[in-house]
Amino acid sequence: MNWISNFWGHLKTINHHKYLVMRYCMRVGLYRQGLMHDLSKYAPAEFWVGVKYFQGNRSPNDAQRQQLGYSSAWLRHKGRNKHHLEYWIDYSPVGDHSMTGMKMPVQYVVEMFCDRVAASRNYRKDAYTDRDPYDYYDRARNHYILHPDTRALLEMLLEMLRDQGEDATFSFIQDQVLTGKLPY
Repeated sequence: MNWISNFWGHLKTINHHKYLVMRYCMRVGLYRQGLMHDLSKYAPAEFWVGVKYFQGNRSPNDAQRQQLGYSSAWLRHKGRNKHHLEYWIDYSPVGDHSMTGMKMPVQYVVEMFCDRVAASRNYRKDAYTDRDPYDYYDRARNHYILHPDTRALLEMLLEMLRDQGEDATFSFIQDQVLTGKLPY
């Protein structure tokens, strides 16, 4: 691929992803988060890396990581976007002060869920099923550093999507999760 097709392909991919997350967030009432989601991807430090490593079927961050051993765009992105679990990793205030997952505010767990659904739909295209976000999570679940409550909520939503579908899951998020009826 040349840089012009990479440019347009990457722009189309992030625009479509952002559109999907915005649609999902708005569906559950997270209007501001839907509008603001992933705006840092348009900053030159993230955007041009995405253009350079664009493939169309997976994150360009993976390709940069494979080539360089790290992804500069990802390191920047995760530190600016609260819907990423990596944003919430810190030293434990108790015990040996090891790295641990902090409890994420519920609205960011929901945005993370929406992000995972949108990413799966964006990269899997017509092959997408409601099982895909769960399967993607499940392949790496053992190395995620998550607060136990955050992990439980995310896994419950991914399992509900897998087993009951989008309509039931988004209704549950709107009616139970974001209203505080579900203990979290």
